[in-house]
Amino acid sequence: MRKQGRYFIIKYRKIKNLMSEKECVFCDIVNGKVKTEKIYESENFIAFYDINPLGGGHTLIIPKKHFSSLMDLDKETSEKYLLAVRETAKIIIKKYGAYGFNLVVNNGKAAGQVIGHVHFHLLPRKEGDNKRGIFIG
Repeated sequence: MRKQGRYFIIKYRKIKNLMSEKECVFCDIVNGKVKTEKIYESENFIAFYDINPLGGGHTLIIPKKHFSSLMDLDKETSEKYLLAVRETAKIIIKKYGAYGFNLVVNNGKAAGQVIGHVHFHLLPRKEGDNKRGIFIG
């Protein structure tokens, strides 16, 4: 791992199975094995910058407990997830002077999900940024 600006670059090629909890890079972040700049953290969630950002402030919000996809979330985690997204969005909007944001989840391999740990992409937006929509994957 090498530090580049405020983002940490992780060599995914060395991780053989990104879809299992045992070798999940997001679980490693939660467990402190991989260091990253935390944007938001609660008892059940953590938010940090994407290592391949589509723009400034591109943030990922994940549950600390491993769930492979959005469809695997239990009811309690599902209900609390949006609150974590909301709190993260408040921080990112203020920090980047954004007027809005896109919220995206790539759910499953067919949708472009690369890391097998459910995560929302939060992308801050400004008026006139010439982005009609964000597509990840």
